[in-house]
Amino acid sequence: MSSEDFLNEMQTIGEKFLLKLQKLPKADPVEIVSFCVVLLFIVTVLLLMIIACSCYCYSCCSCDGPPHHRRRKIQVRPIAH
Repeated sequence: MSSEDFLNEMQTIGEKFLLKLQKLPKADPVEIVSFCVVLLFIVTVLLLMIIACSCYCYSCCSCDGPPHHRRRKIQVRPIAH
């Protein structure tokens, strides 16, 4: 998919979303609730993605210092008599 196709698709989705918002005050209660549920789902997914990316960035990049690496496990061996 080229960037022009992607931009056209995003514009089409945006236009449909605005049209839906304009028709919302006249819509049935079921349609209003379903629209709110879909909108809440989208917002939740975006919020979770932002939280996940920020946690990954903080643990990986460690913005306040050098990155943390996993320490090697030390094997414990019995004492020879």
